[in-house]
Amino acid sequence: MSKCLLMSVLLAAATWQPVAAQVHKCTTPEGMDIFTDRQCADVGAVEQPPKTAPAAGSRERSGGCARSLRDLVQELNGAFDARDANRLAGVYNWNGMSGSAAYAALERLDAMVQRPLVGIYPVMPSEPAEMLSTEAGTDDGTEPAPPPRPRQAPVALRVEQTLANGSTPSRTVFGLQKYFGCWWIKG
Repeated sequence: MSKCLLMSVLLAAATWQPVAAQVHKCTTPEGMDIFTDRQCADVGAVEQPPKTAPAAGSRERSGGCARSLRDLVQELNGAFDARDANRLAGVYNWNGMSGSAAYAALERLDAMVQRPLVGIYPVMPSEPAEMLSTEAGTDDGTEPAPPPRPRQAPVALRVEQTLANGSTPSRTVFGLQKYFGCWWIKG
């Protein structure tokens, strides 16, 4: 191969950039979504607009990392509404569990999502004893104002349900754990 041809091939390879194909998301008249590089009308379908990102502060969530306790509770509610043990397992912290313990936990989660949900409630840390005591009154006989308490985060979530008969209460308390910037439940 000549030096000139080799240099031309190397120069072409160095400057070559792939051309991105435009992919269209289309919906057929039957309601099925398809993805194609052709125009939707060419395949007898209608183009779907791209999904926009939720606004800042939005409560919309669909899987992934629960960055806040609100996201975690929303995901738990969605798992119970859908009776989806896999979705509930998606927010469970499995780190450090043996295989047999993990199977037992998954069976427990599956049984839980089958029961009617009453509500999910935060469990707050107990107050230290010094916060509960009050000082003696002031010289004018009035009680001093208690010092402001710092806002505390819950330490667990209490899941209230009923058994299949609809009247026998069932309660599960999941510990909360923040791990790699995400909130998880731990049983």
